[in-house]
Amino acid sequence: MDDKLIMENLLHTAKGVCDLYLHGTIESPTMNVHQTFDTALNDSLCMQSDIYKKMTAKGWYTTDQAEQQKLSKVKNQFAGM
Repeated sequence: MDDKLIMENLLHTAKGVCDLYLHGTIESPTMNVHQTFDTALNDSLCMQSDIYKKMTAKGWYTTDQAEQQKLSKVKNQFAGM
């Protein structure tokens, strides 16, 4: 297993954990439980962001820049809402 595959697995796992904590936060029956899930969610989002940044720096996670014309079209589409 190479470093890229390990990082991909870590990122996938971190995203899954964020998803679980988000649902835990949303469904919390009390404020204490909500705050606990919210703290765990924020910690996990920071971890996911760190993994993403390290993968991007290595060129293992790339994204395409959106074209300005497409951005303007979507912006105009939702401007009237």
